[in-house]
Amino acid sequence: MAQHHLSGLSLRDLDYAVALAELRHFGRAAERCGVSQPALSEQIRKLEAVLGTPLFERGRGGVSPTPRGQLLLRQITVVVREARGLLAMARSQVGALEGGLDLGVIPTLGPYYVPLVLRDLRQEFPRLVLRLQENRTTLLLDALSRFSLDAALIALPVDRDGLSVSPIFFEPFRVLLPAGHALAEVSSLDVATLDADDLLLLEEGHCLRDQAVSLCRRPKQVATDRSALSSPITEPRFATSLEMLRHMVAAGEGFSLMPALATREVSELSGLVRLRPLTDPAAGRTIGLVWRASDPRTPDFERLAEALRSTAPDDTEPARWQAETAQP
Repeated sequence: MAQHHLSGLSLRDLDYAVALAELRHFGRAAERCGVSQPALSEQIRKLEAVLGTPLFERGRGGVSPTPRGQLLLRQITVVVREARGLLAMARSQVGALEGGLDLGVIPTLGPYYVPLVLRDLRQEFPRLVLRLQENRTTLLLDALSRFSLDAALIALPVDRDGLSVSPIFFEPFRVLLPAGHALAEVSSLDVATLDADDLLLLEEGHCLRDQAVSLCRRPKQVATDRSALSSPITEPRFATSLEMLRHMVAAGEGFSLMPALATREVSELSGLVRLRPLTDPAAGRTIGLVWRASDPRTPDFERLAEALRSTAPDDTEPARWQAETAQP
């Protein structure tokens, strides 16, 4: 490319192109980038003009890279990641625990855990400014790989390469039952006594849903997709949030498994539900802090993980997971 063309390139426009290539939709790409759809579309056209070739084919069926665009977008992705890595390296000179830190957290943990530790974190790291993002595990991991997040609090294990993992605590599961349930007055419950057909689940995409299914699985009864859960007698029931699950249980729709920290609010439904522990000590999930293994701020993230461990809520137990450091 001629030297004078370089002035027409901007990292912002390259970032827009990467988002559009990943999402294949102008509206969703614009939302991710925090701009209007017309603005993103205009910048993509300008980028194509600078490069001298169309990157995307627009059609009624959506957006897809052109053959030439596929080659260029691979290099554009590398450029964007290297630029974000440069910014991360620059921030590491003043420490990850000073200034802004983009921290992701899964929705079945964030509202119940983050408020409990924010005050302690402010005292421990007074110059730290947390920018919290709540999303499902896969989307948080995608954001980590794009350098859009610095770290994330998720349920382990992590099915991605290139990440460092530091376990924080083990969070037991508890059973939430309607007050009139046959097992409502039993002091503690064995998973084997629970009828999987009555299990209320979060919708697909939530890691807690998969963990609940795995724990309550019975041969030929419970599977990880809607079709396998369906039966001629019982129609599967799903919810988009733990709050909705709670109220479905209160309405007598079935039972559900709840992470311990999310059960602090159950008193609001007093008289309608019963909360019972499980006899299996392994029934629960390990919450961990994850970040890119290549990030030079690893010592700071380890300090953050240690601070989170030292302030773990009473409802939790020490982590039952060995710390891992993946290779970049």
